[in-house]
Amino acid sequence: MHEMSLAEGVLQVIEDAVQKDPFQKVTTVWLEIGQLSGVEPEAMRFCFDAVTRDSVADGAKLEIIATPGQGWCMACAQTVPMHELFGECPLCGGFQLQVSGGTEMRVKELEVA
Repeated sequence: MHEMSLAEGVLQVIEDAVQKDPFQKVTTVWLEIGQLSGVEPEAMRFCFDAVTRDSVADGAKLEIIATPGQGWCMACAQTVPMHELFGECPLCGGFQLQVSGGTEMRVKELEVA
């Protein structure tokens, strides 16, 4: 389950933020997860809760913002929505798609007290 190592990375981002701007507690974390990232949101929630136990983010609410997948179709010369990697173009049915968005995961915002 790679979500565990990703959750550890999120905790590291939080701990780095504490070093820059000391605060007592994180109450909410907003995490953007791309539709094509391969990250399972429910697994991420479980791992986040486990990893943040006894940390500044213990008990923090994890808000997941899903970002859509998109790609560039070389045949159509259009940006198109993608729902899966290696899928077909919804406009022309071709398979010459280059992913241009929706593969990322990032901490968007922290709510602290």
